[in-house]
Amino acid sequence: MRNRVGIIFLTACLIGAGQATLRAAEPTKLLIAHGAISNNVEPLWIAKEQGIFRKYGLDVDLVFIIAGRAMQAMLAGQVPVGLVGGTHVLNANTGGADFAMILGLEHRLDYLFVARPAIKSGEDLKGKKVAIGTPAGSASMAAYVALDHLGLVPRRDNIVLLGVGGVPERMGSLRSGAVEATTLSPEFGQVVVGEGYRVLVDLGKENVPFQSSGVVVARSLIKGNPQLVENIARATVEGVAFALKPANREIVVKSLGRNLRLPPDKAENAYQNLIVAMPRRPCPSMEGMVSVVKLMAQHGLNPKAAQVKAEELVDMSFCKKFEDSGFFRSLY
Repeated sequence: MRNRVGIIFLTACLIGAGQATLRAAEPTKLLIAHGAISNNVEPLWIAKEQGIFRKYGLDVDLVFIIAGRAMQAMLAGQVPVGLVGGTHVLNANTGGADFAMILGLEHRLDYLFVARPAIKSGEDLKGKKVAIGTPAGSASMAAYVALDHLGLVPRRDNIVLLGVGGVPERMGSLRSGAVEATTLSPEFGQVVVGEGYRVLVDLGKENVPFQSSGVVVARSLIKGNPQLVENIARATVEGVAFALKPANREIVVKSLGRNLRLPPDKAENAYQNLIVAMPRRPCPSMEGMVSVVKLMAQHGLNPKAAQVKAEELVDMSFCKKFEDSGFFRSLY
């Protein structure tokens, strides 16, 4: 009887240990917000669709929250990780928070400044309305830079700047005639250009350094759970590498079409733009972050911007580790 009890006890222990092992192996659930609908989100979409997040023990839900609100959700502790621009890190940190960009997926302002067909030059925009997206977001900064390029000053030239939400809302405002111009990422700008709208400024050709979308986390998370943050970074970097490998072109084009809701020809254009613009080593650009700080101060969008050093807005430790260990090299 004693032996039988012992066997039952041992079996129960083994089953319990097995269940504990399974529980330990369960992936960490994680919410990542992306602040725009654009092709630079593709590494995250691919990392989820191709099981790369799972490979690093992460069960990720991706949610679109327009960038300013995404940052607010991160400040409230509702979202631990965001794909947002350097402007939002700057605003949060000058407000007393302590966030850092650990990866940078877009180092240039590549927006198209698109106008209604009747607007043939900057002069035609005087006294008109321009949709600029969320305050101090990358789309808004692109609008300011485009207006500068056209020799326009909103206050002097009586140009009304309207904070019209995300891409769908700005496209809708342009098509309805509620505004005369707006900034759109190339994949969506090409859609309205095909409808007869006019590109006044192609900021991608102007090659303006700017740290736009990047993976952002609180420094407290880096300190409290560095392995989790490293796993997020590794999975994202592998997502970049997967998206950029020519052998994966068909998969990536289909993914872009599905997530951006684009027809095949426009999805192909989005892919071509992606492989040209996406950095192979997606580290934050110090040159781009310096430009963020400068432009925010120049346009009076954050009175404290001039007091901030660009290096205070980034954490390069993961990129340094990936470089030193050969992780970046191993992916190509």
